[in-house]
Amino acid sequence: MNNPEKIDIPTRPKAKAEAGSQLYAKREPVFNRRIDGKFRRLKWAIMVATLAIYYITPWLRWDRGPYAPDQAVLIDLAHRRFFMFGIEIWPHEFYFVAGLLIMAGIGLFLITSAVGRAWCGYACPQTVWTDLFQHVDRLFDGDRNARKRLHDAPWGPAKIARRLAKWSVYLLISAATGGAWILYFADAPTLLREFCTGEAAPVAYSTVFVLTLTTFVLGGFMREQVCIYMCPWPRIQTAMLDEKSLIVTYKDWRGEPRGSLKKAEKNPGQFGDCVDCGQCVAVCPTGIDIREGPHIGCITCALCIDACDKVMKDIGRPRGLIDYATLEDSEREKAGAAPTPHLKLIWHPRTLVYFGVWCGIGLALLFALGTRTRTDLSVAPDRNPPFMLMSDGDVRNSYTLKLRNMQSRPREMEISLQGLNGAVMWTDGMPREAAARSLRMTVAADAIQTVRAYVVVPSGTAGGAFAFHLRTLDAAPESDTSETSFVTPGDDE
Repeated sequence: MNNPEKIDIPTRPKAKAEAGSQLYAKREPVFNRRIDGKFRRLKWAIMVATLAIYYITPWLRWDRGPYAPDQAVLIDLAHRRFFMFGIEIWPHEFYFVAGLLIMAGIGLFLITSAVGRAWCGYACPQTVWTDLFQHVDRLFDGDRNARKRLHDAPWGPAKIARRLAKWSVYLLISAATGGAWILYFADAPTLLREFCTGEAAPVAYSTVFVLTLTTFVLGGFMREQVCIYMCPWPRIQTAMLDEKSLIVTYKDWRGEPRGSLKKAEKNPGQFGDCVDCGQCVAVCPTGIDIREGPHIGCITCALCIDACDKVMKDIGRPRGLIDYATLEDSEREKAGAAPTPHLKLIWHPRTLVYFGVWCGIGLALLFALGTRTRTDLSVAPDRNPPFMLMSDGDVRNSYTLKLRNMQSRPREMEISLQGLNGAVMWTDGMPREAAARSLRMTVAADAIQTVRAYVVVPSGTAGGAFAFHLRTLDAAPESDTSETSFVTPGDDE
């Protein structure tokens, strides 16, 4: 049998409730060890995928025709629109964005209910960039023991040079992170060229500066402190976990009492499977000891499972001393029952409820997206004066119409009156003699056209409710109706 390497487990200083003691403990830096295993490989895959999505997405193109931007994902603040591949969201359709945000929140509840803090362990931006910076640490300073020795070594030319080189890479990654963010808000090639030549708007430079600084500090130096002390989500998730939640668990009934491999061989039956090698602590990116039980610093990355399984394999003992398990299933296993398969543990009523709500909202959004029209009409009547009495006795009301064309091509539209017998209308730029029950006009691509309309009825005609009706005259006819009122001198104001 191989005797696993003994790891010195750093002890974190604790604040004491004594007079004169410090209120805050000094941070002990975490030097996590490299490990290989299925969860580490999953973490690699998710890190590469999420970073690729973040950095590459602004450069993807999507052909929307000659009248719309060709950037696949674009938050167009100037024109108050959001483009995502073939989907275009206008300000009055913000309920789609709200629905996606609600789905994201319920998705977090669903993930927590199913597999604990897996979001924190794999896909949270803080986790992804911290993991990236830790790999930079290994590139420049070596693995765990080498980094610890360098940290404890006095400052000298060699240490300063190595630190400056590493921090320069930190800065490049941070600047790329901040620079990629602003590319989502304008045409990426154009904005990058303007940014490099000093022609970009001041807000672009200030945004990149802030995001570069925060990424550099939070990912490069604060790291696990953000997860433990700054982020509110661990506190929220704690309230969502119970004995049926699948989390990373140390099976103390199997591992205790701890003892080295030599002691266990000399005293059979007196020690548990844990040989107190400290590998689970050495690989932890937040520096906690999972054997102490559930901890707010545990981000459920499961690297401790990879480390422990490797040790168990080396010493010829069954894997799973540290494993994904529920507290309820751990008690059954302690009593001698076989462990329940993980997939069966995931599907409990709470998870099914979250999944059902999440799917319901998603289907509702898809239905609304598939049935929405690409035209819209809004009408605002003048309030002062509410009507005008013409010289021939006719009564005129004025309205402001907004015709919205949400397609990336110009569209010919017709506005007609529904109800209000005898009424005709005309717009600015045309004589009253040309008034009719319906008017035609062309609305530019992806634009809102404001029209000043005048509606007149013969004297003696009663006012009341009527509607403006909008319909398109192209190969894909759509329509919209907006109801309003017509005020006459005999109406109560």
